[in-house]
Amino acid sequence: MQVIAHRGASGYRPEHTLASYELAIAQGADVIEPDVVATRDGHLVVRHESAITATTDVADHPELADRRTTKTIDGRQVTGWFTEDLTLAELKTLRAREPLPQLRPQNVAYDDEAILTLDEVLALARRSTTVDGRPVGVAPETKHPSYFRSIGLPLEEPLVEALGRHGWSRADDPVVIQSFETGNLRALAAITDLPLMQVIHVTGAPFDLISAGDPRTSVDLVTPRGLAEIREYAGQLGLHKDLMIPRDADGRLLEPGPVLADAHEAGLRVTGWTFRRENRFLPLQLRSSEDQDGVGDLTAELDAFVAAGMDDFFTDNPDIGSAVRRSAVRV
Repeated sequence: MQVIAHRGASGYRPEHTLASYELAIAQGADVIEPDVVATRDGHLVVRHESAITATTDVADHPELADRRTTKTIDGRQVTGWFTEDLTLAELKTLRAREPLPQLRPQNVAYDDEAILTLDEVLALARRSTTVDGRPVGVAPETKHPSYFRSIGLPLEEPLVEALGRHGWSRADDPVVIQSFETGNLRALAAITDLPLMQVIHVTGAPFDLISAGDPRTSVDLVTPRGLAEIREYAGQLGLHKDLMIPRDADGRLLEPGPVLADAHEAGLRVTGWTFRRENRFLPLQLRSSEDQDGVGDLTAELDAFVAAGMDDFFTDNPDIGSAVRRSAVRV
């Protein structure tokens, strides 16, 4: 079982910062997760989205005021600043910000770290070890891959090249490349032996399918037929946790659905996402109070999913996740 630190230890530090990744490793994460986007001059940097208004201090830089724009990405109109409109040198003048300051006010004290390149995150992983003394793994996610390819900044080839520079190219390396889109994973399967993970949301459909006029939805992808097709190009499946164990109308956790068993039958390893300790993210019966920002019983939620057959998981709270993993291993 692997604990994957979602954007680092993002429950305790601003996401995708050096402090967040270092704390995640210290808290027992097996794998750190960098989201990958491109700059105007073709460098890969680590941000949750290419839109950086909420996660950096870019709005405080008058020299970049003329870069503010409105564009449509993956069918959604967004206004602000974007990595693809700035060079790496310009991005390096910015500082990271906690994107959820009301939910996680304690994280704000760790604002003002530099924006990281993918190479910097990979170098951190390579020089680090887990608390058990093993190599730290990485789970890079390609963000908006169809969009970036459409503007001449493809992510796939530079990502594989970057991983190769840091010594990762084999099927047994501690790496998994993940994406919500299907086409870019198929393309990656043709150029790398590294493990691949198809990530699936509980609603909607992958943008590449939508843009191609393919009528399949997320629900179709997790049918036995859909899972068999995924297994043709990927060995791992990243499932929104509601696909594994649904909730009722009031938010109470119900019994596990069939997807976990079906995925295992198809030969897919299942990673659940995303597990967070705040009440607003937890099932109703595991919340500590009516305070949405209060801390509830994440341990009990993870225990339920592990018992249902989940193999690995993404979490904002690697310390809690690693404790659950240790307990599960002892059992």
